[in-house]
Amino acid sequence: MADSGSDSDIEPTVADDVVLTKYKMAGSMADNVMKKLITKCVAGVSVLELCKLGDKLIVDETSAVFKKEKELLKGVGFPTCVSVNNCVCHNSPLESEKDVQVLKDDDLVKIDLAVHIDGFIAASAHTLVVGCTKDKPATGRKADVVTAAHLCAEAALRLVKAGNKTSQVTQVLSQVTEPFQCKPVEGMLSHQLQHNRIDGEKTIILNPSEKQRQDHEESEFEVHEVYAVDCLVSTGDGHPRELDTRTTVYKRNPEIVYQLKMKASRSVFSEVENKHNTMCFTLRSLEDEKRSKMGIVECWKHGLCTQFPVMWEKEGEFVAQFKFTVLLMPNLPMRITNSFFDQDCYKSSFQVTDPEIMNLLNTSTSRRAAKKKKKKAASKAVVESTEVPTEG
Repeated sequence: MADSGSDSDIEPTVADDVVLTKYKMAGSMADNVMKKLITKCVAGVSVLELCKLGDKLIVDETSAVFKKEKELLKGVGFPTCVSVNNCVCHNSPLESEKDVQVLKDDDLVKIDLAVHIDGFIAASAHTLVVGCTKDKPATGRKADVVTAAHLCAEAALRLVKAGNKTSQVTQVLSQVTEPFQCKPVEGMLSHQLQHNRIDGEKTIILNPSEKQRQDHEESEFEVHEVYAVDCLVSTGDGHPRELDTRTTVYKRNPEIVYQLKMKASRSVFSEVENKHNTMCFTLRSLEDEKRSKMGIVECWKHGLCTQFPVMWEKEGEFVAQFKFTVLLMPNLPMRITNSFFDQDCYKSSFQVTDPEIMNLLNTSTSRRAAKKKKKKAASKAVVESTEVPTEG
C-alpha cells in the first residue's frame, strides 16, 4: 500500500538535475525571445504587435522540446508586456486596441516576459530607449533611470544568496538609486518562484511605505530556492497608480472554489484551466475577446483569478525595469536570464559614489572565478598545514 505522504506532495527543487535542466532551458529560451524583441523595438512598431510576437516566439521555442512527453505543459509563464515611458508595468493590449500604442524615437520601453518548462519558470525584463546607440546614446533623465535600474539589478544579484535577508536587498536598492535622483517603485514585489507558481511564498519588497514595512514579512534566502528579482525605478515619486487602462493579464487561483453564475464566465474559466493551468495569461490568448472581457470579471470578483493591473507613474516621468531569474545553488547563485544592458548607450550625469555600494557592485559574480578562488584557498590551506616549522 502506498504511503499517504506521496512524493508528488514534495516541492521539486534545483537540487534535482532534471529540475535544474528545465529551469536552465526556460532561461535560455527567455533570453532568445528577449534578444529578438529588442531588435524589433523601433519607431513605428505597435505595442500590440510586439506583445503578440513575444508570446508567439515563446510558444515556438518551447514547442521544440519534450515533444514525446504529451502531458508535459510548457509555454508562456507570463505574457509579454510592453510598457512605455511612465507606464510602470503589465501593459499587454488586446486586438481591439491595435493602433492605439505605437513606438516613437526616444520612447523608453520596458519588455517583461516569462517562459516555463513543466511549470519551472524563468522570468526576464529589459529596458531600452528607442533609437539610442553607442554613437547616439540616451542622456538626461532617461539615461539616469535606466542606469539606476540596471545597477539595482546588479546589486540585487550580489545580495540574493543563501544566508542573506530580503530586507538587505530592499535597503541597498534605495541606496543605489539615491545618487541618480530616482526612486524604486513603491511596494513592488520580487517573488520566490516555485513549481507552477510565479508568486511564491517569500518576497522582496521595493521601497516599502511605513505600513508595508510593518506588514511585510522578512525572509532569509536558502539554498536551492529560485527568485525572479524585479527592479523597477522611477524618476518621479515612485507611487504607482491605476488609471483607466483595461487589465488584460490574469492568473488562475486553483485553491479558490466558487460556482460561477454566468455562462460566459464558466466558458472563460474552463478555457483558462485547459490552456494555462496556473500560469499567467492575457485575455488576448482566449478565443473570443468580447466574451473573455465579460466573463473574466466574475472570475476576478470571486477570487478565481488574480489580476495584474496596468500601473502608471505621473505623466512626464519615466520608469525603467530590469528583471532576472536566479537559482540559489550551494556554491554560488546561478543567473539563468541574462542582462542585455549596454552601458555605452546610456550617458547619465550621475554615478554611485558610496564606497560600500561600489565595493558590492565590483564583486565578481563569475561562478568560474569563484571556483578558482575556492581552489586556490584550499591549496594554500594544504600548503600551510604541511609546512615544517623553522627552528628558532
